[in-house]
Amino acid sequence: MKKLLFPLTLLAFFSCDDGDLQIETIDFDSITTINACDTIKIDKENVLFKINDTEALILELPVNLLVNESSTDSTKSTISSSGPSTLTYRTFSEKVSTDYFCSSIPITTPTVTEEIVAKTGTVHISTSTADNITFTHEITLNGVTFETSSNKRITDLTISSYGKITTTN
Repeated sequence: MKKLLFPLTLLAFFSCDDGDLQIETIDFDSITTINACDTIKIDKENVLFKINDTEALILELPVNLLVNESSTDSTKSTISSSGPSTLTYRTFSEKVSTDYFCSSIPITTPTVTEEIVAKTGTVHISTSTADNITFTHEITLNGVTFETSSNKRITDLTISSYGKITTTN
């Protein structure tokens, strides 16, 4: 029995494989800067993104979701792979910058190592103003579910504050 125990222990130790490392959490809470390549406007689709070294969280908002008027209620939009709002999580081969998203000539590096589009969730936007010219929109994401191409759930998350953006009349 002792002769069999040692080889089995070695076999178990060396047969463990990290294999495909799966993403267990998506954490952008410490990133306060929201980036956009163009001026944010209420009458066009807006693509907003947050970068965390080799990761990016990309939020696409449909036309007229942002409204230049204060309200006590938040504006809501459904997140899904077909819209109206979409949320995409990307990992890259190396650190990524805003140039990757905003360059007029496509950048070849870093490369995308994984891209996962959220299946469900809700965007909430609360709008306030101090002067009726500049409007601050606070964006939160609730109940977001990412699934891999093999239908494995990665996470179900709430981002208490995706961040704040401003628009003007």
